Amino acid sequence: MAQRQAATGRALALSILLHAALVVMALAAWWQWRDDPVPATLAIEAAVVDARELDGLPPSRPAPVVAEPEPAQVPEPAPVEPPPPAEPDRSAELLAEQREAERQQQVAAERLEDERRAREAEQAQRDAEAKRAAEVKRQAEAKRQADAKQAADAKRRAEEQRLAAEKLAKEKAAAAAARQQDERESELRRRLAAEERGAAIRSGPAADLWKAQIRARIERAWIRPPSARLGVECDVSVTQVPGGEVTSVRVESCTGGDDALRSSVETAVYRASPLPLPPDPSLFERNLRLTFRPND
Repeated sequence: MAQRQAATGRALALSILLHAALVVMALAAWWQWRDDPVPATLAIEAAVVDARELDGLPPSRPAPVVAEPEPAQVPEPAPVEPPPPAEPDRSAELLAEQREAERQQQVAAERLEDERRAREAEQAQRDAEAKRAAEVKRQAEAKRQADAKQAADAKRRAEEQRLAAEKLAKEKAAAAAARQQDERESELRRRLAAEERGAAIRSGPAADLWKAQIRARIERAWIRPPSARLGVECDVSVTQVPGGEVTSVRVESCTGGDDALRSSVETAVYRASPLPLPPDPSLFERNLRLTFRPND
């Protein structure tokens, strides 16, 4: 709006200047016509002589011949220049020119205003795009930071869970080891106690009676070989299962005989299987060491 008012003011000033120039031109033309010079008239001086005065002159002296004055030449009047033709009335033309100038100025002002608005709109669009780009960048940065924080939190939680799992596993392993240690110690104490009881029992009369029953059965199952002499004595290792079934026999040493005696003793042990069971299960021995002394 301010630019449009300025353009209108400039157009009005231009119109006033044009009218002033027209007035000055008209005054100059009138002044030139008023000061045209009047043609000058030439003056001739002459003396007038009376004819009666000529009669008194001596004859020897001729009268001077007076030349007749030439008629005065009247200068021809200078041609009067006709006044310059009146300037045509250019008011309408000047008004049209003024209006055209005003219109052009208004068009130029409107064009400038349109260009200004276009520049402002373009600048506003650039500002909006820059703002959108900055917002997108800010959101992307915020999302990146949030993702990084989430990843860091997830990593931290995973590390905490791993440490907690390792701690729990260690605690479980320690508890299991302690439990196993307690179980082993309990089993060891139980076995020691059982062995102590078994040793006490095996060293008692019940164990002697059970082993005597085993030897008696083996002796009954023994078939003396022809090469066996009197006073045979053999140390025999016997392995059995809890039911008394013999799994292996080995004659450690044997006196008063040969290989046939050894073979006959092994055969007798297998024939005596299953061996008699002890009256007390705690007396059972998987590996027996017996002394075989058959009666003659």
